[in-house]
Amino acid sequence: MQVLVVGAGVIGLAVARAAALAGHDVIVAEAAGAIGTGTSSRNSEVIHAGIYYPTDSLRARHCTRGRRMLYGYCDTHGVPHRKLGKLLIVTRQEDVPLLEALYAQALTNSVENLAMLEAAEAKRMEPELSCVAAFHSPETGIIDSHRYMLALRGDLEDRGGMIAFHTPVDRIAPAGGGFEVHYGGAEPGTIRVDAVVNAAGHGAQRLAAATEPYPRDRVPRLVLAKGNYFGYVGRPAFSRLIYPAPVPGGLGIHVTLDLAGRMRFGPDVEWIDEPDYAVDPARAASFYRYVRRYWPGLPDNSLVPDYAGIRPKLTGPGEPAADFMVDTPRAHGVPRLVQLFGIESPGLTSSLSLADDVVAALEE
Repeated sequence: MQVLVVGAGVIGLAVARAAALAGHDVIVAEAAGAIGTGTSSRNSEVIHAGIYYPTDSLRARHCTRGRRMLYGYCDTHGVPHRKLGKLLIVTRQEDVPLLEALYAQALTNSVENLAMLEAAEAKRMEPELSCVAAFHSPETGIIDSHRYMLALRGDLEDRGGMIAFHTPVDRIAPAGGGFEVHYGGAEPGTIRVDAVVNAAGHGAQRLAAATEPYPRDRVPRLVLAKGNYFGYVGRPAFSRLIYPAPVPGGLGIHVTLDLAGRMRFGPDVEWIDEPDYAVDPARAASFYRYVRRYWPGLPDNSLVPDYAGIRPKLTGPGEPAADFMVDTPRAHGVPRLVQLFGIESPGLTSSLSLADDVVAALEE
């Protein structure tokens, strides 16, 4: 079976690799000139344990399974990563029930090795930290996401797959039991394939609407939530990731560390109408206020604008967070077509697990 995957972000590359490993001929069409130029390169590079997600949701299942797969993949493929662990904390006594509920949800989601902590225990682990309660998730880690995507690309190409860069897909139509794919770029044209996976990220809704056999009423709306990051100019104050209680639209402004030892804070949640990756320096004021709830020692003039990412959400302000949407032939009725919508956090962690399910759906 010849499979076209649209999008060379972390999800598209993982799906393409899985399809190639299953023996299919795989082409990836990528509108940009490199892999992972969108959401995949603008995140906190955290390997999530699987704490927050509702029971039996796709996020819960794929995050926990995908995390275990991802650590194994990093070990066998030499992808830089580190299992730092994280402390999930609350800074007000009235928020302790929320922390306890998250702990219970994490246990339901089969997250391993969790430990509820008193404030003094958390402070012994991280002396700069201020909190009233916490729990420790030692399975949380960080990864070099670009090296991970390079490894996925290498696996794909080792098995005969290829990536066509500067190849935006404009329209997909049924043809002879498969699909005729119309693409643009410097040398526009068409290609016939047996199966299509739409992993176009922010472009997934547009592509789905331009896929003729696919029911238009199944295309969800796209909601853009920008997450800004600020870097810290001094030596890192923490050796683990520090996460406050989640907020609507995100997981709160948390401490992230990268493999080079740098510390940054973010992301916040900024609802936007059009893509914009500039970080407004004026947002630092809200970062200082928020971070000082759990790190009172944050010095003045120590935060600098770093970068921003945009989450391709399916729900907006005031609405419950949507699950991943993986629309398969069994659900929508078009053979060998899988549409992926709203694959935001924990998409990177879930990528290998999601990929296996997508390929299985194509082969049904």
